[in-house]
Amino acid sequence: MKTAWGELEVNDAHIHFFSRNFFSLLARQKPGLTLESIGEKLGWEMPPADPVELARRWVEEFDGHGVSRGVLIASLPGDEDSVAEAVRAFPDRFWGYFFCNPVGADGVERAEAALGNGLQGICLFPAMHRYSLHDERVQPVFELASATPGTVVFVHCGVLTVGVRDKLGLPSLFDLRFSNPIDLHAIALRYPRARFVVPHFGAGYFREALMVCSLCPNVYLDTSSTNRWTRYQAGRLDLRMVFEKALEVAGPRRLLFGTDSSFFPRGWNEEIFQTQANLLAVLGLKADEAGAVLGGNLARLLERQAEAAG
Repeated sequence: MKTAWGELEVNDAHIHFFSRNFFSLLARQKPGLTLESIGEKLGWEMPPADPVELARRWVEEFDGHGVSRGVLIASLPGDEDSVAEAVRAFPDRFWGYFFCNPVGADGVERAEAALGNGLQGICLFPAMHRYSLHDERVQPVFELASATPGTVVFVHCGVLTVGVRDKLGLPSLFDLRFSNPIDLHAIALRYPRARFVVPHFGAGYFREALMVCSLCPNVYLDTSSTNRWTRYQAGRLDLRMVFEKALEVAGPRRLLFGTDSSFFPRGWNEEIFQTQANLLAVLGLKADEAGAVLGGNLARLLERQAEAAG
Protein backbone atom coordinates (compact mmCIF):
# COMPACT_ATOMS: atom_id res chain seq x y z
CA MET A 1 0.00 0.00 0.00
CA LYS A 2 1.19 3.52 -0.73
CA THR A 3 1.92 5.37 2.50
CA ALA A 4 3.84 8.41 3.75
CA TRP A 5 6.93 6.14 3.88
CA GLY A 6 6.43 4.73 0.37
CA GLU A 7 5.09 1.26 -0.40
CA LEU A 8 4.51 -0.78 2.77
CA GLU A 9 2.84 -4.11 3.41
CA VAL A 10 -0.31 -3.49 5.44
CA ASN A 11 -1.79 -6.39 7.42
CA ASP A 12 -4.92 -5.95 9.53
CA ALA A 13 -4.82 -7.68 12.92
CA HIS A 14 -8.52 -7.40 13.72
CA ILE A 15 -11.43 -8.15 11.37
CA HIS A 16 -14.65 -9.82 12.50
CA PHE A 17 -15.85 -12.41 9.99
CA PHE A 18 -19.62 -12.10 10.28
CA SER A 19 -20.64 -15.25 8.43
CA ARG A 20 -24.17 -16.49 7.74
CA ASN A 21 -23.65 -19.03 10.53
CA PHE A 22 -22.65 -16.22 12.92
CA PHE A 23 -26.02 -14.54 12.34
CA SER A 24 -27.83 -17.87 12.64
CA LEU A 25 -26.22 -18.40 16.04
CA LEU A 26 -27.35 -14.92 17.08
CA ALA A 27 -30.90 -15.60 15.89
CA ARG A 28 -31.14 -18.60 18.20
CA GLN A 29 -30.60 -16.35 21.20
CA LYS A 30 -33.92 -14.49 20.92
CA PRO A 31 -37.37 -15.85 20.02
CA GLY A 32 -38.71 -14.37 16.80
CA LEU A 33 -35.30 -13.24 15.55
CA THR A 34 -34.59 -14.37 11.98
CA LEU A 35 -31.88 -13.72 9.42
CA GLU A 36 -34.27 -11.47 7.52
CA SER A 37 -35.18 -9.43 10.59
CA ILE A 38 -31.51 -9.14 11.59
CA GLY A 39 -30.65 -7.66 8.20
CA GLU A 40 -33.50 -5.18 8.47
CA LYS A 41 -32.66 -4.12 12.03
CA LEU A 42 -28.98 -3.66 11.31
CA GLY A 43 -29.21 -2.27 7.80
CA TRP A 44 -26.38 -4.60 6.78
CA GLU A 45 -26.00 -7.00 3.91
CA MET A 46 -26.62 -10.57 5.01
CA PRO A 47 -23.63 -12.68 3.93
CA PRO A 48 -23.88 -15.56 1.47
CA ALA A 49 -24.40 -19.05 2.86
CA ASP A 50 -20.96 -20.18 1.69
CA PRO A 51 -18.23 -18.63 3.87
CA VAL A 52 -15.79 -18.91 0.97
CA GLU A 53 -17.94 -16.43 -0.96
CA LEU A 54 -17.78 -14.01 1.98
CA ALA A 55 -14.01 -14.56 2.11
CA ARG A 56 -13.82 -13.73 -1.59
CA ARG A 57 -15.65 -10.48 -0.85
CA TRP A 58 -13.00 -9.63 1.73
CA VAL A 59 -10.23 -10.44 -0.76
CA GLU A 60 -11.80 -8.00 -3.21
CA GLU A 61 -12.05 -5.46 -0.42
CA PHE A 62 -8.38 -5.92 0.45
CA ASP A 63 -7.39 -5.61 -3.19
CA GLY A 64 -9.34 -2.38 -3.53
CA HIS A 65 -7.54 -0.81 -0.57
CA GLY A 66 -4.10 -2.32 -1.00
CA VAL A 67 -4.26 -4.52 2.12
CA SER A 68 -2.01 -7.58 1.92
CA ARG A 69 -3.43 -9.86 4.61
CA GLY A 70 -5.72 -9.82 7.60
CA VAL A 71 -6.88 -11.72 10.64
CA LEU A 72 -10.45 -12.99 10.36
CA ILE A 73 -12.15 -13.62 13.70
CA ALA A 74 -14.95 -16.13 14.21
CA SER A 75 -16.98 -13.96 16.56
CA LEU A 76 -19.07 -16.51 18.44
CA PRO A 77 -18.13 -19.91 19.83
CA GLY A 78 -19.38 -22.43 17.29
CA ASP A 79 -18.44 -20.46 14.17
CA GLU A 80 -14.86 -21.66 13.94
CA ASP A 81 -15.45 -23.68 10.78
CA SER A 82 -16.57 -20.60 8.82
CA VAL A 83 -13.22 -18.88 9.31
CA ALA A 84 -11.31 -22.12 8.81
CA GLU A 85 -12.94 -22.47 5.37
CA ALA A 86 -12.04 -18.88 4.51
CA VAL A 87 -8.40 -19.43 5.50
CA ARG A 88 -8.18 -22.68 3.55
CA ALA A 89 -9.58 -20.98 0.45
CA PHE A 90 -7.21 -17.99 0.66
CA PRO A 91 -4.23 -18.97 2.82
CA ASP A 92 -2.07 -16.19 1.41
CA ARG A 93 -4.60 -13.51 2.43
CA PHE A 94 -5.98 -14.56 5.81
CA TRP A 95 -5.08 -15.84 9.23
CA GLY A 96 -7.87 -17.14 11.45
CA TYR A 97 -8.83 -16.53 15.08
CA PHE A 98 -11.85 -17.83 17.00
CA PHE A 99 -13.86 -17.02 20.13
CA CYS A 100 -13.24 -19.53 22.88
CA ASN A 101 -15.17 -19.97 26.12
CA PRO A 102 -12.70 -22.09 28.12
CA VAL A 103 -15.12 -22.58 31.01
CA GLY A 104 -17.83 -23.92 28.70
CA ALA A 105 -18.55 -27.63 28.62
CA ASP A 106 -16.40 -28.25 25.52
CA GLY A 107 -14.34 -25.04 25.37
CA VAL A 108 -10.88 -26.60 25.49
CA GLU A 109 -11.82 -29.39 23.07
CA ARG A 110 -13.15 -26.78 20.63
CA ALA A 111 -9.89 -24.87 20.89
CA GLU A 112 -7.86 -27.98 20.14
CA ALA A 113 -10.04 -28.76 17.13
CA ALA A 114 -9.88 -25.19 15.79
CA LEU A 115 -6.08 -25.07 16.01
CA GLY A 116 -5.95 -28.43 14.29
CA ASN A 117 -8.16 -26.97 11.56
CA GLY A 118 -5.70 -24.23 10.66
CA LEU A 119 -6.71 -21.37 12.97
CA GLN A 120 -4.02 -19.59 14.96
CA GLY A 121 -5.64 -17.22 17.45
CA ILE A 122 -7.57 -18.14 20.59
CA CYS A 123 -9.80 -15.19 21.56
CA LEU A 124 -10.65 -14.98 25.25
CA PHE A 125 -13.35 -12.62 26.53
CA PRO A 126 -13.26 -13.05 30.33
CA ALA A 127 -15.87 -10.35 30.99
CA MET A 128 -18.24 -11.81 28.39
CA HIS A 129 -18.04 -15.37 29.69
CA ARG A 130 -17.52 -14.32 33.32
CA TYR A 131 -14.35 -16.06 34.43
CA SER A 132 -10.93 -15.20 35.81
CA LEU A 133 -7.85 -15.86 33.70
CA HIS A 134 -6.50 -17.64 36.78
CA ASP A 135 -9.35 -20.14 36.85
CA GLU A 136 -7.88 -23.63 36.66
CA ARG A 137 -10.28 -24.46 33.83
CA VAL A 138 -8.57 -21.83 31.66
CA GLN A 139 -5.00 -23.05 32.10
CA PRO A 140 -5.25 -25.85 29.48
CA VAL A 141 -5.84 -23.14 26.85
CA PHE A 142 -2.57 -21.43 27.76
CA GLU A 143 -0.77 -24.76 27.78
CA LEU A 144 -2.20 -25.51 24.35
CA ALA A 145 -1.01 -22.15 22.99
CA SER A 146 2.45 -22.68 24.49
CA ALA A 147 2.74 -26.06 22.83
CA THR A 148 1.48 -24.94 19.39
CA PRO A 149 3.94 -22.73 17.44
CA GLY A 150 2.31 -19.85 15.61
CA THR A 151 -0.57 -19.57 18.08
CA VAL A 152 -1.53 -16.36 19.87
CA VAL A 153 -3.92 -15.80 22.74
CA PHE A 154 -6.03 -12.70 22.18
CA VAL A 155 -7.36 -11.42 25.53
CA HIS A 156 -10.03 -8.73 25.47
CA CYS A 157 -9.68 -6.41 28.45
CA GLY A 158 -11.38 -3.19 29.52
CA VAL A 159 -14.70 -1.84 28.33
CA LEU A 160 -16.69 -4.37 26.33
CA THR A 161 -19.68 -3.42 24.21
CA VAL A 162 -21.04 -5.45 21.31
CA GLY A 163 -22.98 -3.11 19.06
CA VAL A 164 -24.70 -5.85 17.10
CA ARG A 165 -26.17 -7.30 20.30
CA ASP A 166 -27.43 -3.92 21.43
CA LYS A 167 -29.11 -3.26 18.09
CA LEU A 168 -30.82 -6.65 18.15
CA GLY A 169 -31.99 -6.31 21.73
CA LEU A 170 -29.84 -9.20 22.95
CA PRO A 171 -28.66 -9.06 26.57
CA SER A 172 -25.00 -8.44 27.28
CA LEU A 173 -24.55 -9.68 30.84
CA PHE A 174 -20.84 -8.99 31.00
CA ASP A 175 -18.76 -8.64 34.16
CA LEU A 176 -15.97 -6.06 34.07
CA ARG A 177 -14.42 -7.48 37.23
CA PHE A 178 -12.66 -9.89 34.89
CA SER A 179 -11.37 -7.31 32.40
CA ASN A 180 -8.20 -5.91 33.95
CA PRO A 181 -4.98 -6.57 31.98
CA ILE A 182 -3.18 -6.94 35.31
CA ASP A 183 -4.74 -10.41 35.45
CA LEU A 184 -2.60 -11.29 32.44
CA HIS A 185 0.69 -10.44 34.15
CA ALA A 186 1.27 -13.67 36.09
CA ILE A 187 -0.19 -15.72 33.21
CA ALA A 188 2.23 -14.26 30.65
CA LEU A 189 5.13 -14.93 33.02
CA ARG A 190 3.94 -18.48 33.68
CA TYR A 191 3.67 -19.23 29.94
CA PRO A 192 6.67 -17.43 28.38
CA ARG A 193 6.44 -19.42 25.13
CA ALA A 194 2.88 -18.21 24.50
CA ARG A 195 2.20 -14.91 22.75
CA PHE A 196 -0.61 -12.68 24.03
CA VAL A 197 -2.43 -9.84 22.26
CA VAL A 198 -4.46 -7.21 24.13
CA PRO A 199 -6.76 -5.35 21.69
CA HIS A 200 -7.70 -1.67 21.72
CA PHE A 201 -4.69 -0.74 23.90
CA GLY A 202 -6.55 -2.29 26.86
CA ALA A 203 -9.84 -0.45 26.15
CA GLY A 204 -9.70 1.88 29.14
CA TYR A 205 -7.07 0.03 31.12
CA PHE A 206 -4.30 1.70 29.13
CA ARG A 207 -1.97 2.24 32.08
CA GLU A 208 -2.39 -1.36 33.19
CA ALA A 209 -1.87 -2.69 29.65
CA LEU A 210 1.38 -0.72 29.41
CA MET A 211 2.52 -2.07 32.77
CA VAL A 212 1.99 -5.65 31.59
CA CYS A 213 3.77 -4.94 28.29
CA SER A 214 6.70 -3.45 30.16
CA LEU A 215 7.02 -6.51 32.39
CA CYS A 216 6.19 -9.22 29.84
CA PRO A 217 7.95 -9.26 26.45
CA ASN A 218 5.43 -11.80 25.12
CA VAL A 219 2.50 -9.34 25.34
CA TYR A 220 1.50 -7.26 22.30
CA LEU A 221 -1.03 -4.44 21.85
CA ASP A 222 -3.58 -4.28 19.02
CA THR A 223 -4.40 -0.71 17.94
CA SER A 224 -7.83 -1.48 16.48
CA SER A 225 -11.08 0.49 16.46
CA THR A 226 -11.80 4.15 17.11
CA ASN A 227 -10.49 3.78 20.67
CA ARG A 228 -13.30 5.86 22.13
CA TRP A 229 -12.36 4.45 25.52
CA THR A 230 -10.06 7.47 25.87
CA ARG A 231 -13.09 9.45 27.05
CA TYR A 232 -13.05 7.49 30.30
CA GLN A 233 -9.57 8.64 31.23
CA ALA A 234 -9.07 11.24 33.94
CA GLY A 235 -7.41 14.19 32.27
CA ARG A 236 -6.83 14.76 28.59
CA LEU A 237 -5.79 11.75 26.56
CA ASP A 238 -6.09 11.60 22.78
CA LEU A 239 -5.07 8.93 20.30
CA ARG A 240 -1.78 10.65 19.47
CA MET A 241 -0.82 10.51 23.14
CA VAL A 242 -1.88 6.86 23.29
CA PHE A 243 0.40 5.94 20.39
CA GLU A 244 3.25 8.04 21.75
CA LYS A 245 3.15 6.35 25.16
CA ALA A 246 2.62 2.86 23.68
CA LEU A 247 5.64 3.33 21.43
CA GLU A 248 7.67 4.54 24.39
CA VAL A 249 6.79 1.57 26.61
CA ALA A 250 6.11 -1.36 24.26
CA GLY A 251 8.15 -0.15 21.30
CA PRO A 252 7.27 -0.35 17.60
CA ARG A 253 7.85 -4.12 17.46
CA ARG A 254 4.94 -5.01 19.73
CA LEU A 255 2.15 -2.91 18.25
CA LEU A 256 -0.24 -4.55 15.78
CA PHE A 257 -2.32 -2.34 13.52
CA GLY A 258 -5.99 -3.31 13.24
CA THR A 259 -9.27 -1.73 12.18
CA ASP A 260 -12.02 -3.82 13.85
CA SER A 261 -13.80 -3.97 10.48
CA SER A 262 -16.76 -6.33 10.33
CA PHE A 263 -19.75 -5.86 8.04
CA PHE A 264 -20.81 -4.94 4.54
CA PRO A 265 -21.56 -2.64 2.83
CA ARG A 266 -19.04 -0.64 4.92
CA GLY A 267 -16.30 -3.23 4.40
CA TRP A 268 -12.72 -2.38 5.36
CA ASN A 269 -12.60 0.71 7.54
CA GLU A 270 -10.00 2.82 5.75
CA GLU A 271 -10.70 5.80 8.01
CA ILE A 272 -9.15 3.93 10.94
CA PHE A 273 -6.07 3.19 8.86
CA GLN A 274 -5.65 6.77 7.66
CA THR A 275 -6.03 8.17 11.17
CA GLN A 276 -3.49 5.81 12.68
CA ALA A 277 -0.98 5.99 9.82
CA ASN A 278 -1.09 9.79 9.96
CA LEU A 279 -0.40 9.72 13.69
CA LEU A 280 2.60 7.44 13.18
CA ALA A 281 3.93 9.88 10.59
CA VAL A 282 3.39 12.86 12.89
CA LEU A 283 5.26 11.02 15.64
CA GLY A 284 8.23 10.64 13.31
CA LEU A 285 8.44 6.88 12.92
CA LYS A 286 11.03 5.65 10.47
CA ALA A 287 9.92 3.53 7.53
CA ASP A 288 11.02 0.25 9.12
CA GLU A 289 9.19 1.09 12.35
CA ALA A 290 6.01 2.09 10.54
CA GLY A 291 6.23 -1.05 8.43
CA ALA A 292 6.50 -3.13 11.59
CA VAL A 293 3.41 -1.59 13.20
CA LEU A 294 1.29 -1.59 10.05
CA GLY A 295 1.96 -5.17 9.07
CA GLY A 296 5.37 -6.64 9.71
CA ASN A 297 4.85 -7.45 13.37
CA LEU A 298 1.67 -9.39 12.68
CA ALA A 299 3.27 -11.40 9.88
CA ARG A 300 6.23 -12.33 12.05
CA LEU A 301 3.98 -13.26 14.96
CA LEU A 302 1.71 -15.55 12.96
CA GLU A 303 4.31 -17.03 10.63
CA ARG A 304 6.18 -18.62 13.51
CA GLN A 305 4.28 -21.80 12.67
CA ALA A 306 5.77 -21.95 9.18
CA GLU A 307 9.25 -21.20 10.56
CA ALA A 308 8.91 -23.99 13.14
CA ALA A 309 7.73 -26.44 10.50
CA GLY A 310 10.66 -25.52 8.25
